[in-house]
Amino acid sequence: MTGRLPAGTTVVVISGPGGVGKGTLVAELLRRDPRLWLSRSWTTRAPRVGESPDAYHFVSPEQFSRHADAGGFLEWVEFLDYRQGSPLPVPPTGHDVLFEIDVVGAGLLRDRYPDALLIFVDAPDRSVQEARLRGRGDDEARIAQRLAKADEEVARARALPFVHVVNDDLDRAVEDVGALIEQARRSARSA
Repeated sequence: MTGRLPAGTTVVVISGPGGVGKGTLVAELLRRDPRLWLSRSWTTRAPRVGESPDAYHFVSPEQFSRHADAGGFLEWVEFLDYRQGSPLPVPPTGHDVLFEIDVVGAGLLRDRYPDALLIFVDAPDRSVQEARLRGRGDDEARIAQRLAKADEEVARARALPFVHVVNDDLDRAVEDVGALIEQARRSARSA
């Protein structure tokens, strides 16, 4: 298991705090751009109420450990009270790879793929993020954890070459990210 990708593959990493709309943005990118392939993260947390069963590869802690021990992840981290990780990608021929992962994982992926496009998505402010977390059904304790973690993630993102995108209007954010991906593809072709 190596994680090697075909020459010319563009690697896109989308990170940001919980509740800023990353999942919605990624779903819309995938709908609009058939050349993108999502590397679905593994997680040991339980699905949230109403969360799509294919949002993650939901596994037990034991399954996760076995996969990690076998070298099956590019990166994995402890996040709040669970583990999550990016499996070695195997995209279909002719597809670019999209990772939706946390900031720590993004740094680790950039070590493996130095030309990766790192995009940090944030809400316009923490009150909007809080409302989104509440709207997706997070309990008060989880909301407090996510909001506290958001400031830490923003600080970490500043230490990496992230392009920051504020998700205050979904269509505009998707267009902005799509334009960044096209620019990265052009750069990869000219390299």
